[in-house]
Formats: sequence, structure tokens, C-alpha cells
Amino acid sequence: MFADEVLEPVELKSYWKKERSLAETGIQTGNLRTQEVGCQSIKTFDEETQTENENEGFLRLAEDNSRHLAEFLARVEPMIVKTLVKNLRSHAFDGYVQHHDEASVTCIHTLTHSALEEQLQVTGLSWNATGSVIAATFGRFDHEDWCTHKAALGTWNLDRRTLDHNKPDTSIESSSCLMCLQFHPVNPAWIAGGSFNGEVLVWDLSREDDLVLATSGIGDDAHREPVAKVQWLLDPDSKTKRYNIISIGGDGKILIWSMNKKKQKLKLIEGFVLMAQSLPRSMKVRGVRSDKEVGATCISFNQEDKDTFVVGSESGCIFKCSLHAKGNPAGSHVISSVPLHSPVTFTFNPHHGPVYSVDCSPFHRLAFVSSGMDQCIRLYSMLQDRPVVTIEPGDGYLHSVQWSPFRPSVLATASANGSLLIYELLHGQLVPVHKLEASTKKSSLFTLKFNSQQRNLLSTGDGLGYIKIWKLGENLTTLMPRENEYLGNVINASTD
Repeated sequence: MFADEVLEPVELKSYWKKERSLAETGIQTGNLRTQEVGCQSIKTFDEETQTENENEGFLRLAEDNSRHLAEFLARVEPMIVKTLVKNLRSHAFDGYVQHHDEASVTCIHTLTHSALEEQLQVTGLSWNATGSVIAATFGRFDHEDWCTHKAALGTWNLDRRTLDHNKPDTSIESSSCLMCLQFHPVNPAWIAGGSFNGEVLVWDLSREDDLVLATSGIGDDAHREPVAKVQWLLDPDSKTKRYNIISIGGDGKILIWSMNKKKQKLKLIEGFVLMAQSLPRSMKVRGVRSDKEVGATCISFNQEDKDTFVVGSESGCIFKCSLHAKGNPAGSHVISSVPLHSPVTFTFNPHHGPVYSVDCSPFHRLAFVSSGMDQCIRLYSMLQDRPVVTIEPGDGYLHSVQWSPFRPSVLATASANGSLLIYELLHGQLVPVHKLEASTKKSSLFTLKFNSQQRNLLSTGDGLGYIKIWKLGENLTTLMPRENEYLGNVINASTD
């Protein structure tokens, strides 16, 4: 039916161009004319000035009345000391706050990534080491399936005159939602972050092209659930103050990473895992294995004991943990290149729902606060399982809570109703001193962050991707008399 056949070739010659023509042409400018002219000043003037000599003065010593002065001081000293001690013990002006301005909290910037078109939420905020740059991660907390969003990280330098409120100075795109971030404590250009797919990344904003400095990748050592929080952790064995990264996730893992900039890799050097065996007896369920993982949601390190940290969980429990703890090992079903074990040393009385935020006090080594789905703020002592103080704002879920870095009794929280609530706990004040509408179109407020370098700045992020920068008045940033003493008395009274 089919057969091979060879046909004669057909040749088509080109006739449109047969010859090429070349031409050479030269040009020359005319002769150039030059001229030189010199100039020089020939007159000079010299002048001198001199003050007249004055007669030398004679110093005269005052009469020595030290004996009379000593007698006077000895006579009035007891009365002055008695008055000073009386003033020190007086409570006449306790609770008095001098308000320098009526509107002590004002919004000075509203920032957004307009290219995202209000489709993503602000999942994390962080100020850089100088306090001039705010960074935000964009993603979503309400995933029902695998993430298909095109997310981003954006930074704004508030000191720039050309600040664009609708476009970040630097924008880094991501193939999945970014859930958290934190600037390096010293290097203002490095940012660590975590993604929905379990990857931990480090970016270098000083680079021009590839900003990714290192990544954990996705594998057996990485998180199998979204990364909830990342923090920089000072390496105790480093002589050059090198920092590692600690990450927590919904898979219950608490992982410590070392960065290799040459290979652009984060290497897992140590790890822990939260397990059901650490839950209080009232929360344990029959038939559930004791080595089943408990998802971690938030973490905060003690300001004095850097080996001690507090972790909040999806179960509502809050765990006191230690980097040196050697608890029970993880189950055989957990695959890792380093041995994982429980870091829990103590379990606190749980919230009635997932814990969204925990924060250790920068002023007292035993105090920390927490907030969660049960719409409560709880103040705990590290030495007691039950909360010392419980606050119920009645403003929906409380997604974030943080102590002020400058006043021991001031804290702020972000609510699902879009409110920024600022509390001043001095003298038992359990109602907010400021309740501000901090979100756009009454969307949920998911995160907030005090600026530890510029005391009057606070940032918030909402569910439509808007970041607001708030300026705090002096009454919220200036230390009050005996404020440290008050927080210590509240914590110590609970442990007596």
C-alpha cells in the first residue's frame, strides 16, 4: 500500500540582488583657532588687631565659715530626712497620670500592598534593628485545603521622604502563604520567615537580585504543617554572637536551625516536639497515644533565663519549656535527622480554645501574658499553674497580645472585632485605657508589634492587608513611680 519514492530536487535561484556596491567618503573640519588669556591680581592688603593689655586681677579668698555651715546642716538634717522618708512612703499621688495631650494614641500611617487587592491578611509584623523599617508577611489563616495563594513579604522605611503608602519599598513574592517573620536582632537587612508549606526562609534585603539567603527546604527535617512562629536565637556556643533560628509549627515540632550562607541552607541542629503526654489529666482522651503531637501556635523566651521559653498550643494548653530538657523521645512515626524529645517542664492551666499569643514580660522574670480563642487575656506567674489575673474584654477572639517594652504595666491586644485595646494594669485597672478602631472595614485585627527602638510607635495588621502605624503619647511610654514594684507585688502575691 505504501512505498518509498525519490523525487528530483527543485532549485530556486535568487535574482533580486546580483552585485554589491561599496563607496568610501572622507570629511575634514576646518582649522581650529585657539586663544589664551591670563589674569592675575596685583594688590594685597595685610591687617592686624590686638587687644590692650589689662591689669592682672587679684583673687581674694572668701572667709571660711565651714563651722557654721556644718552646724546648720547638722541641725536641719533630721527634719529633711524625716520628710523625704514620709514622701517616699506616701500614696497620695498613686494613680495620678499627667496627660500631655488628649489624643495620646493617633494613627500616623496606613500602609498596604495594593497589588494584593485586599485578598490576603497581614499574618506577621516585625520592626528592624534600627526601628525605622516595618516588615509584614501576607497570607491567610483560613485555609481549608492546600495553599494556592500567591503571597508576599513587604517592607516600608518610615524615614523615607518618598514613602509610598500603597506600595512597599521592597516586595518579595512567595508561591505559598507566608505565616510569620522576624527581623534579625542586630543586622537590619536580614529577615527570617515561615511559610504555609512548612518551609523556613531567610532573606537579605541588602542584595539586589536573589534575596533568599538560606532555606530549610521541604523534607523530613522540615515542618509538615504551616510554620506558626520563627525567632532568632543567640547561639550560646558562639564567640562571635552568632544567631540561630527557632521555628514552631502545627506539627508540634520546635526546631533549631543553623545557617550556612555559602550553601544557602538552613541545617537542623536540634529539635523538640510537643506531645499529648504533657497535657493535664483532664484533657487526655482514651485511645489517643501519649506520643501524639500537639500543634504549637506561639512562643516567647524569658528575658533573663534565655534557656526557658513558653509555648502556646492548639489544644489551649501553655507549656513551660527548656532548651536543656531531655523529656521522652518522639514516637517512631516522626522522621528526623536529629533526635526529637519533649521540652516540657511544667504545664499551666489551659485556655478554653487555641492559644494565639504568649509574651514574657521584659521587666519581670516570672510574668507572662497569653490570649486566645476564649476571648481572655491571662497574666501568669512561671511558678503557678493558675493565672494571676484574667481580663475579659468581650471583643471577640484575641489574636495577639504584647507587653510594652518601656512600661511594665502596659500591654496591648488585637481583637477579632478590629479593635486595638491598650491596658494599664497599674493599681488593678482591668479596663482598657484606649479602645481604638484599628482595622479597615471592621475586619479582624490579627497582629500587633511595639517598636523597641522608637518608644512611641506601635504597628497593627488586619484581615484586609492594611498596616497601621500608631503614635503613642508620653503617658503610655514614660515609666511611672513604683511601676516595677507593682508588677512584682502582683506576681509575688500569687506565689505566697
